[in-house]
Amino acid sequence: MIHDRNPDHHDFEIDLTRDEVRRRAAVLGALGDDWDPVAVLEGEQEAYRLLYSNLDARQQQTYDRLVAAGVLPGREGEGHAAA
Repeated sequence: MIHDRNPDHHDFEIDLTRDEVRRRAAVLGALGDDWDPVAVLEGEQEAYRLLYSNLDARQQQTYDRLVAAGVLPGREGEGHAAA
């Protein structure tokens, strides 16, 4: 970065470390002590399974095409994270 030596412009730096620590603490505080990330992931996987269950033939064909194109993860992997 080229610094202009113009007296009307001043360089300054901001350290966001303290704000990031505060933000992360607030997130964890909002989640609460009973938050269970494993249960949340299992719930997301169950919702994904239900979303793509009982498809008619045309819907299944579209789903298969999207999986083949890499747009959707396949069901066999079911270890995917929600996007």
